[in-house]
Parts: sequence; C-alpha cells; structure tokens
Amino acid sequence: MRTDGSEERLLTASFLDEGPTWSPNGRVVMFTRETQGAGGAPALYSVDISGRNLKRVPIQGAASDPAWSPLLK
Repeated sequence: MRTDGSEERLLTASFLDEGPTWSPNGRVVMFTRETQGAGGAPALYSVDISGRNLKRVPIQGAASDPAWSPLLK
C-alpha cells in the first residue's frame, strides 16, 4: 500500500492470519497463521512483499507473536 492508502494489496488469505512483523530489510513479513478446527494450532509463516513466496517457518510446536532478531555467530 502506498502512504496515501492507494494500491492496497493482500499478501495472504487464510482463516486467521495475524501479528505481522516486517523483516529488517523490509522485503519479508512474518506472521502467525491458525488453521480452522479443533486440531488447528498456530504456526509461523513468512511471505515476501510480492505475496508469491509463502513458507511455513520450521519450528517445533505451536508458535505466535513472531519477532526478528540478529543472527548469532
């Protein structure tokens, strides 16, 4: 979306996507996705600003509230 509110574009479309956070370089958004049903568990996903590169972030267990941090060496 432009600063004037024009050209809004959805990057995801799911039952419940929330808690987006921008990567430090501004090219990727990470968010929490929860699936429908009793067995639905929240998971972390990332998508680039084109909306074409949606990926589940591999972690163990359920997750929410993503945050970016520096890589540790």
